[in-house]
Amino acid sequence: MLIIIKSAPDTPEGKRGISLAGRMGADVVLLQDAVRFAAKEKKLQTGGRVYMLEEDAARLLGAGETAPEVLRISYGGFVDLLASQDKVQGMF
Repeated sequence: MLIIIKSAPDTPEGKRGISLAGRMGADVVLLQDAVRFAAKEKKLQTGGRVYMLEEDAARLLGAGETAPEVLRISYGGFVDLLASQDKVQGMF
């Protein structure tokens, strides 16, 4: 399963998306303001792989380093990832 999150870490929606991914052990794609979850100090614990859309990486400016477990993908890679999943849940 793949969960798509677009909301910032300080929002109820963003927190709900990460919590759901953790409970389900799902992979996560971080878009828009959700890329702030990729900051090293956030210590994401989802049980699955975490991807960040490369095009939104500029939103991390000033947020420190990206966590090493976060994989950057292009928009084309995102589309391929969506096509390869049996279930997709989003957007939080």
